[in-house]
Amino acid sequence: QVQVVESGGGLAQAGGSLRLSCAVSGRSFGGWAMGWFRQAPGEEREFLATISWTSGSTLHTDSVKGRFAISRDIAKNTVSLQMNSLKPEDTAIYYCAAGALGGRHLRSQADFYSYWGQGTQVTVSA
Repeated sequence: QVQVVESGGGLAQAGGSLRLSCAVSGRSFGGWAMGWFRQAPGEEREFLATISWTSGSTLHTDSVKGRFAISRDIAKNTVSLQMNSLKPEDTAIYYCAAGALGGRHLRSQADFYSYWGQGTQVTVSA
């Protein structure tokens, strides 16, 4: 059974940084991709970034390029999201997700990802 567990959320000031971590377990993840999404109150879930577990190639949405960076540590079975230059509008619940690529390109659509964590709250104060 695949498990996805986020950690590292909390309170940050505008301009500050946070690093989210996602522990994945339950199988070998070769050929899979992990993604980060967020959802603010009253908003739809928003794609942020995804990474190929095998190649390490990444895809970031334009709105966070240059501020957020996804990475993975194969030895530790973790995926991280480094968030810099935080803004109050970054306040949301952040979710990690995992899905099998099956040889396809990296995906930004939430419905591609089969396994989701419970989410971790990030609050950025002005």
